[in-house]
Amino acid sequence: MIVRAVIKVGGRLAAVPQALQQVGREVAQLAGEVSMVVVPGGGPFADAVREIDRRQGLPPSTAHWMAIQAMDQVAELLASVIAGSEIVSDSAGISDARRRGRVPVLAPARWLRAADELPHSWDVTSDSLAAYLAGLLGAERLLLVKAVGGAVDELVDPWFRRALPAGVECRAVAPGELAAAAGWLRGDPAA
Repeated sequence: MIVRAVIKVGGRLAAVPQALQQVGREVAQLAGEVSMVVVPGGGPFADAVREIDRRQGLPPSTAHWMAIQAMDQVAELLASVIAGSEIVSDSAGISDARRRGRVPVLAPARWLRAADELPHSWDVTSDSLAAYLAGLLGAERLLLVKAVGGAVDELVDPWFRRALPAGVECRAVAPGELAAAAGWLRGDPAA
């Protein structure tokens, strides 16, 4: 296990006033309690790729890689609001950042190019990619921070359940609910 938890922060939070700042504070606080990595969504940058694809009819692999590069852009944004964070691009970077007491924020494009196992389709979004990465990292928990809370299966893409490895527990929360999930992230039996 490289980390206990993957916290996937939806890129669409960028459109909600003060949401990223709030999530950044909550993640920075939790990082002292939970071995974690932050995985970004693609948010408005991936939406721009969707719009270009709609207008231009991009080849599926082109749209896929452009959307993953959008996740790297959101990683930069998240690193700017999470105190003590740094951008990493692979499992070694995650381990090194954690060892130095930093919060790793994964810019996943390079790693996902090397481990290209998922379909190149809009059915596979950053939620499925976060689930897939949770498996590669040996994580026990995946927390999806979405613009709105709700049941996981109502909030994720069609490929998500196939990407989520057996044994990885998953929950979804809205901004402001991360502190309430701290016990669950730590693996406390009562949480």
